[in-house]
Amino acid sequence: MNTPIRRLSVLVACLMAALLVSTTLIQFVQAKSLNARPDNRRTLLSTYGRERGQILVGGKPVARSVPTADEFKWQRTYADPKTYSHITGYYSFIYGAGGGLESADNELLSGSSDLLFYQRIADMVTGKTPRGASLVLTIDDAAQQAAEKALGTQRGAVVALDPRTGAILALVSHPEYDPNALASHGKGVTAAMNALLADPGRPLIDRAIGGDRYPPGSTFKLVTAAAALSSGRWNPSSVLPGPAVLTLPQSSVGLPNDGHRACASGNKISFVDALRVSCNTAFGWLGMQVGADALRAQAAKFGVGDELAVPMRVTPSYVPSQLDEAQLAQSAIGQYEVQMTPLQVAMISAAIANGGVVMKPYLVGSAIADSELNVVAKAHPTQLSQAITPEVATTLTSMMEKVVTSGTGTAAAIPGVAVAGKTGTAEHGNGANPDAWFTGFAPADGPRVAVAVVVEDGGNAGSEAVGGAVAGPIAKAVMEAVLSS
Repeated sequence: MNTPIRRLSVLVACLMAALLVSTTLIQFVQAKSLNARPDNRRTLLSTYGRERGQILVGGKPVARSVPTADEFKWQRTYADPKTYSHITGYYSFIYGAGGGLESADNELLSGSSDLLFYQRIADMVTGKTPRGASLVLTIDDAAQQAAEKALGTQRGAVVALDPRTGAILALVSHPEYDPNALASHGKGVTAAMNALLADPGRPLIDRAIGGDRYPPGSTFKLVTAAAALSSGRWNPSSVLPGPAVLTLPQSSVGLPNDGHRACASGNKISFVDALRVSCNTAFGWLGMQVGADALRAQAAKFGVGDELAVPMRVTPSYVPSQLDEAQLAQSAIGQYEVQMTPLQVAMISAAIANGGVVMKPYLVGSAIADSELNVVAKAHPTQLSQAITPEVATTLTSMMEKVVTSGTGTAAAIPGVAVAGKTGTAEHGNGANPDAWFTGFAPADGPRVAVAVVVEDGGNAGSEAVGGAVAGPIAKAVMEAVLSS
C-alpha cells in the first residue's frame, strides 16, 4: 500500500472512531442530561403527551394540567397565579420548565423521575396512561395570602417557617408575574417573556431565596448577640457603651446611631436595652469585642454560607472573610458587605425559637404518584446544626420579646400572644432609601411560626422608612394567619 492511501486509511479510521465515540457519548453518557434540558423541544413535546403532576396547597391545585384539543394534548394552568408564581414557576412549550417547582422538581412532575420507575412499569402492565407525580406542599394558604396582601404593591419578600420542622409556611416575592401567560399554547408567549425580562422590577427573580440578596441591617444583631451570650462574657444586664457616634479604629468615619443620638443617658446602656432600641454603637463595639472569627463562626452555625435547596436552589448568604476593626463593627450591625436572603434571616429566628437548633427548610411535604395516593417521596425534618445552646436561646428570646413589647418592634405585637422579634433598617447603595426588615416568631413561649420580611427601598414609606413600622405589620399579619389556622 502506498503512503497516500495508508494516510487516507488512517484518517478515515480516526473519523470513524470519532463518530463512534461521539454517538456513544450522546446516546448513552449524555442522554439523561440532554433529555432533562428544559429547552429540549423533542422532550417537551413528548412530555405534553402525558398529564403533568399537580402542585397542591391544602389539597387544592395551584398548578395542574387540563386536556386540550390541540396537538399538545395538555395545557398547564395556574390558580391564583401571582400569589404562587415564584413557588410554582412556569411550564412553557417555548421556554421549558422555568423557575420554582416546575423546574426544580421537573422530573417528578413530568413522570420521568427514577422514583416513579415501578409506577411506570405498573402503568404499562395495567394499560393506564402514564402521568407525573403530584407535589403536596408545606405552604399554609392563609399565611401565603396574608403575606401577599400585606406586602401589596411594595417590592420585597416574606418567608415564614415552622421552627420545629423547617417546613416553609409562606414564600412570597414581589413583584410577581402570571405564569399562565408563559404556559399558553397561543400567540403572545414570546412577547410576555420579553416584557418580563425587560421589566426593571425583575419579577422573575425570587427575592425570598435568591437574587442579589440584601444587607440584613439590624436583624443581624441577633447573630452578634448570640455570639456574645455564647462566649459567657456578657449577659442581658451587662453594660455597653452607647454614644451617639462610635469612634472606629483605622477609620475617619464613625459609626452613628439613628439621628446621631446617644442610646441612653451617660452614653451607657444595658445589653438587653441595646437590643430593644437597636443601638448601633453598642453593637458595633460588641462586635469588635467578640471578634471577627467568633462572629463568622456564629453566623455559620445559623446556616450562613450553606448551599441549600428547598428544592429550588437558595443563594448562600455571606459574611466577609477578611475584616478590619472598622469593617467588623459595621458587619456586627448587618452592614458593610454582609448579605443575606430573607430565608436565611427567617432561619436565624427559627433556630432561636427552636432552642438553638437549625432545621433544614423544605417546601415539598410529599410526592404522590397516582390517584391511589401512593407516596413515592416524603420529607422528614432534618437538623442542620446546633447554633446556640437552649439556655442562650431562652435568654435571647426574652430579650427579643422586649423589642416587641416596648422597643422598635411594637408594630408586630399581637394582642394576647407573646411575640419575639427584631427590626432592621438597612442602608444600601448611594442615595437609595433603606430596606426595611422585621424578623421574629410567635408564640414566644411555644413557637409555631418564624418569619422574615424585607421591604425594598422603604416601600411606601420611602426615605422615612424604619423596619418596625414598615415590615412589622406585614410580619404580624402572617403570624396571625398561622396562629389562627
